[in-house]
Amino acid sequence: MYKVSMVSLGCPKNQVDAEAMLYSLKEAGFEIGIPEADADAIIINTCGFIADAKQEAIENILEAAEYKKEGNCKALIVTGCLAERYKDDVTEEIPEVDVCVGIGSNKDIAEIVKAAIEGKCENTYGEKDALDLNAKRILGGYPFSAYLKVADGCDNCCTYCAIPKIRGKMRSRKLEDCVSEARHLAENGVTELIVVAQDTTAYGTDIYGKPMLCELLAELCKIEGLHWIRTLYTYPERITDELLDLIAKEEKLVPYLDIPIQHIDKDILKRMNRKGDSDSISALVSKIRAKIPEATIRTTLITGFPGETEEQFAAMDEFVKNTRFDRLGCFAYSAEEDTIAASFDDQVAEQTKVDRAEHIMETQLDVVREKNEEKIGKETEVLIEGFDDYIKCYFGRTPADAPEVDGKIFFLADRPLVIGDYVKVQINDTLEYDLLGELI
Repeated sequence: MYKVSMVSLGCPKNQVDAEAMLYSLKEAGFEIGIPEADADAIIINTCGFIADAKQEAIENILEAAEYKKEGNCKALIVTGCLAERYKDDVTEEIPEVDVCVGIGSNKDIAEIVKAAIEGKCENTYGEKDALDLNAKRILGGYPFSAYLKVADGCDNCCTYCAIPKIRGKMRSRKLEDCVSEARHLAENGVTELIVVAQDTTAYGTDIYGKPMLCELLAELCKIEGLHWIRTLYTYPERITDELLDLIAKEEKLVPYLDIPIQHIDKDILKRMNRKGDSDSISALVSKIRAKIPEATIRTTLITGFPGETEEQFAAMDEFVKNTRFDRLGCFAYSAEEDTIAASFDDQVAEQTKVDRAEHIMETQLDVVREKNEEKIGKETEVLIEGFDDYIKCYFGRTPADAPEVDGKIFFLADRPLVIGDYVKVQINDTLEYDLLGELI
């Protein structure tokens, strides 16, 4: 049977889609996990959220196209958000691409790939809500850590964001379906479950008439075998006392709050079609730290949103300095086609946006250095992810670190350890965003 290689880009939600496509391909008899040079078909599962993501997607597509000249590749197929967003434009502007597949046609990926290899190339775009949220998956990462996508799409309609246009309205999965998949993952060796959606705190509102994240997390905590349960993309205005109390009470729920605030200026937030201001965000952070003293708080910010003044930027920089977020990512605003904010007439100069984002990250690095210094001499639990042959030590993540976006801890051990186990490590030193330690 044919051999297929897949490169998946972008967010964890896109990774879940990729894992579902891999399952479909394997069930249809394809050989998967093949190096690109040896593959009959290469699939690039793309992100199309912002300019940098689109550029990364295009670079990967063009790199894969070289294997049509030098390798065995007979078909180059593009899936994911870039394919859904730009449709036929992808094959017209990048002629190396043979087939473009929208997210609503992911379920047909096996038939599409087979036809493409055999020279029958036709772009396919099913309805967005045809994306099967309960599809079986083959995990693409560590066997002990998995994402649980509980909803797709988004109803928030932030003025800078193209996700509702790409993914459509929010569609939540039934609670029992989420729990069933989580149980299946745990039975097959997953010990860390990471709950994701575009707005995880809105989970359930479309089918139950109210947010159901707390009810879902409570059920997930009952599943034998799960050790860490982490939740990403929790919106500040939807973080309730009930959710914080649940995290404080349940041992399996790691005390990790991922809260994308994007800005702290009330006028900028209003133009973004988001709620809150610096006072409400400060109050939320104070509440979290009062209820869960050991909490790790992560956030994301956008610099250079249309109309952002030097004063508004300086206020946000000062807010970052004073609030001392544990984790923070900052992005220069990207004016995306067909979004409301892209039509605003007070766009900020590109270099100014980038300079401001870099400045925020420099401010945050100072905060992280201070916070990491405070951890020296303390103990932490670590999920072992591997062994670094070059520096001869193990590495992994603490409860304060989500995959891909946060740091790692590198540590020495006086005995062989098992990848995927949880161990206690004493923190002895720091490396900016990472930690150094020793097995206890």
